[in-house]
Amino acid sequence: LLRRYEHQPFVSCLAGVYGCRWRRYERSQPGDCCCNKLEGASFTLLVAAFCLTLVFLYFWGQAKNDYNDFDFNFGNLGFWFPWSVVLLVVAAIFFTYVTVLMLLAVCLLSEGQKLYLHWGHKVGILVSLTVSVIATAVLSDLWSKEWRTLLLSFQVTAPFLHVGGVLLMTSLAWPVALHFFRMKLILVMYLTILVSLYLVPLGLYSPCIKEEGTLGPAPALIGHRGAPMLAPENTLMSFERAVEAGSDGLETDVTIFDGVPFLMHDYTLRRTTNIHEVFPNRTNTPAAMFTWNELERLNAGDWFLSHNPFGTAGSLGAEDRQRAGNQSVCNLQTFLQLAAQTDKLVIFDLYRPPRGHPYRDTWIQRTLEVIQNESSIQSSQVLWLPSDLRALVQELDPEFQQTSGSRLPLEELQNNHIVKLNLDYTSMKYAAVNITTNLYVISQPWLYSLAWCAGVHSVTTNAPQLLSTISSPLFIMSPDKYKLMWILTDLMSFVLILLVFFFH
Repeated sequence: LLRRYEHQPFVSCLAGVYGCRWRRYERSQPGDCCCNKLEGASFTLLVAAFCLTLVFLYFWGQAKNDYNDFDFNFGNLGFWFPWSVVLLVVAAIFFTYVTVLMLLAVCLLSEGQKLYLHWGHKVGILVSLTVSVIATAVLSDLWSKEWRTLLLSFQVTAPFLHVGGVLLMTSLAWPVALHFFRMKLILVMYLTILVSLYLVPLGLYSPCIKEEGTLGPAPALIGHRGAPMLAPENTLMSFERAVEAGSDGLETDVTIFDGVPFLMHDYTLRRTTNIHEVFPNRTNTPAAMFTWNELERLNAGDWFLSHNPFGTAGSLGAEDRQRAGNQSVCNLQTFLQLAAQTDKLVIFDLYRPPRGHPYRDTWIQRTLEVIQNESSIQSSQVLWLPSDLRALVQELDPEFQQTSGSRLPLEELQNNHIVKLNLDYTSMKYAAVNITTNLYVISQPWLYSLAWCAGVHSVTTNAPQLLSTISSPLFIMSPDKYKLMWILTDLMSFVLILLVFFFH
């Protein structure tokens, strides 16, 4: 009975993959240690690697909403590359590898076999652990905002993670009861984790757990630089695609040089135009230092097809690809006319020109002239975001919807006639206290669902074509139903674990 691999080909296969040693091993007895000290340390390292690779994968997986911003941060390398996707693939590979080894170890323990991990796997586990720790630490330092995104994600995923965690701990009851019943330290650790999981729902808060009939309307959609997944950002085609996708508003970035406000997000023209071909000696010149006649010579669409920033260019038809590749820099007047014709709200960042610029001190007045005199848009359609000279703007056109990009005291908001806040999506708590809020940039369905449950008025998105198809939040449940799910899950787990320990 102690050496019976020859009668268990499946177990023999598991042990061979885990230890790369295809021979009979000693079978442990209930209550005995599952391995020697070295293998025990290896198993502990495996558990640590499993936990940390899971954290790394979950952390980076929930950051998907901001992958485009992450890739954009590496634009100074001179070429576009989907670094975010590479990181996700690396995280998935490490987690899959460690998870397979964990499953093998648990299966072997459940069969009463002693563990012998091959040295190659030990190195692989150490590499997985090291890379996960370093990557998580570096990303936390450079992009700490994503930890707030991670916390927000728990408001959607926590109920399901709780059920999954309880199921996992329940499934581990068999090997724990078989090997560790007489090892009080391990047993205490197991029971501590189990009880903590049982009680997790007591501290859970999610705006998507609410009484039936209290869910408000879906947040309005504002196309971030149009529909940048379907067309080159800040081009006429992009805004048209956003309108077709069901956007309620359009967002852009405005720069000015010779009296013609135009749409450009970046400080220079390198990323989104062919400036290197037309003006090769001016690639690092600020966008605000080009005349409109010079800007009209640039192509603002071909980069979208070659860089494929969202991985969506391949889905365009031949006609759309041709049109996207021939887009030019769009001016503010054309943008406003489209919004006026389609009755869409507009919101934009207005960049102040650099020193020595002809419109350094009158850039706001010139922009107001275009809005009021050179377009047919209604003032009430404009969410005025720039904070400079706000009192003057309010005096010249009181119909603008004054919008603040800062979290200001209520009294200051009232004094400045602020009717809406435009905040990063991690500031969702402001919407939860009935402050009219637009959150940016939300492109993932789970994040949009959370904003919906929190009562957000509108969101700026890169994916209006995706979010407009969502008819209800991905997760919404009444408190009573969630309480029932929680209690039933814990009770079933408790009964099963009692049966397993009683059997052993």
